Amino acid sequence: MTRAGALVAAALVAALAPATPGAASAAPLVEEGAPAPVTRPLSRVADTVVGTGTPASCTSRAVVRAVAKGGVVTFDCGPGPVTIAMTRTAKVVNTSARVVLDGGGKVTLSGQGQRRILSMNTCDRAQVWTTSHCNDQAEPRLVVKRMRFVGGSSVGESTDGGGGGALFVRGGRLRILDSVFADNRCDRTGPDLGGAAVRVLDQHRDRPVVVKRSTFTGGRCSNGSALSSIGVSWRVVDSTFTDNAAVGRGANPSRPGTPGGGSGGAIYMDGNDINLVVEGSTMTGNHAREGGGAIFFVSNDRTGTLTIRGSRLEDNPSDGFETIPGIFFLGASRTVTDSVVR
Repeated sequence: MTRAGALVAAALVAALAPATPGAASAAPLVEEGAPAPVTRPLSRVADTVVGTGTPASCTSRAVVRAVAKGGVVTFDCGPGPVTIAMTRTAKVVNTSARVVLDGGGKVTLSGQGQRRILSMNTCDRAQVWTTSHCNDQAEPRLVVKRMRFVGGSSVGESTDGGGGGALFVRGGRLRILDSVFADNRCDRTGPDLGGAAVRVLDQHRDRPVVVKRSTFTGGRCSNGSALSSIGVSWRVVDSTFTDNAAVGRGANPSRPGTPGGGSGGAIYMDGNDINLVVEGSTMTGNHAREGGGAIFFVSNDRTGTLTIRGSRLEDNPSDGFETIPGIFFLGASRTVTDSVVR
């Protein structure tokens, strides 16, 4: 799908020199403006409430219907934590201006190791194709906050490009806030397939996906077992990545006799003008069978930038190749400041 593998080989031959911590980036990523403010906190402006005060009233069917309806979705499942076993994937309908899923820190959605949990695909005609440029439309705007996503699986999902065991997004806008993703899965092989937790293929006007105060652990996929994207930028703030593994074999494009994959234990990014900012975050104990135990980043046209600030990246082994410990980077510039990378 991309020229990443060829560029990997070229970079290895060229022995790309490590950047000096604290060096200035040639093209630092500037976060785009926040969404238009609302007059009240989102969690208090519910369009739909899932449940009627008991755990039994919070069902997969109710979640699926609420997400399809759109707007702000909250939960009333009783005073304690609750796990909702999803029997179907909840899908955003593309006529929604926004969908906010707010679990209040008490709601877990489980894919039971059998299915993808949540999907937004602006190019899926079944969810209404609203524009002639489906992969670059401004809406829907999807926000997941104070949620847990566990046991999601996109294994065998291929009609939309695959990946995204917990959350698959194409088009619109995505923000992830104060959420936990644990033990999610996608296909174990494939040269450019990824995202055991989250897979993103397009965002409106190439604006970055924002991830704040969230945790990703126990993901297993061919590539990028926490976050994976093609042609998408990210801003990751105050988040934690542990025990995620890229288990594919053969890199991208796949070496002869291999199925391909195995790069980006936690994060896998491929494309052209892409940017990644990691700020105030921790990545430990992630692993890649090929390149980038923590991060695999390939900008095919060499314009992309990587910025790491105030973060700790330790013990993220790359079995095949890396440019600095735990990271394989190919792009315009990388900047590391006030951080530990080893």
